[in-house]
Amino acid sequence: MSSLVEIRELTKAYNAKAVAVNNLNLNLEHGKIIGLLGPNGSGKTTLIKMMNGLLTPTHGTILIKGNEPGIETKAVVSYLPERTYLENNMKVHELIDFFCDFYADFSKEKAYSMLTALNIDSDAKLKTLSKGTKEKVQLILVMSRSADLYILDEPIAGVDPAARDYILRTIVSNYSENATILLSTHLISDIENILDEVIFLKYGHLLCHASVDDIRQTKGKSVDAYFREVFAC
Repeated sequence: MSSLVEIRELTKAYNAKAVAVNNLNLNLEHGKIIGLLGPNGSGKTTLIKMMNGLLTPTHGTILIKGNEPGIETKAVVSYLPERTYLENNMKVHELIDFFCDFYADFSKEKAYSMLTALNIDSDAKLKTLSKGTKEKVQLILVMSRSADLYILDEPIAGVDPAARDYILRTIVSNYSENATILLSTHLISDIENILDEVIFLKYGHLLCHASVDDIRQTKGKSVDAYFREVFAC
C-alpha cells in the first residue's frame, strides 16, 4: 500500500527572511496517530494549511492519496483549524445538518452521541457557548466524519483538563484503523500515550520523524522529555 501522504522538498517562504517550511520531506502512512510537535514558529500551522490547500507552496509537492490538495483531498481529509470558524448565529443541530449535507461521510449518530456525552445542548446557538465548548463542538463535527486523514491543529488547547481525557478517547475511538490522525499540540504529556509516531519541526526543518517506541527504546526517555531536550536551546 502506498503512503497516505507524500511530501517532497516542500518549502514555504513568505519572503527571503521568513521561510516557514524549509525543504521538508515526509511520508505519512495509513493507520497512525502522529504528533506534529515543535515550538511556536516551527512551521506546524503553515504545513497544516498547505496540506489543506489554504496556502500554496513556494516549492515542492504534497500528495494526499495521490492528489495535490484540492477538491479531491477535501473529500478524504477532515480538518480542525486552530481557530473556530463556525457561524456564531447557527444552532449546534443546524451545524450538524450543514456538515451532513456537505460531507457524504458525516455521521449524525456519532455527532449526537458525542454531544450527549459532553452535555452540550444541540439547540444552543454557538454564540451562547463558552470558548471551550465551541472548540468541543468543532472537534465533534470533525471527528464525526469517516475520513482517511484527520488533521487536528491544537484540538485540546482550549479545553479544561477534566474534558481532555474524554476528548482524546473520542479522537482515538472515532476513526477507522486504516485512517491516520496528524495532531499538532503543545500539550505533549497529555497526548503521548495515544501517539504512534512523532514529527519534530524547528524553524521549518524536520528534526525527527520516529515512532514513539523507538524514542523510548533508543533515548531511554519519554517523548515529552526528549522534546524538552531537543528544544532546550
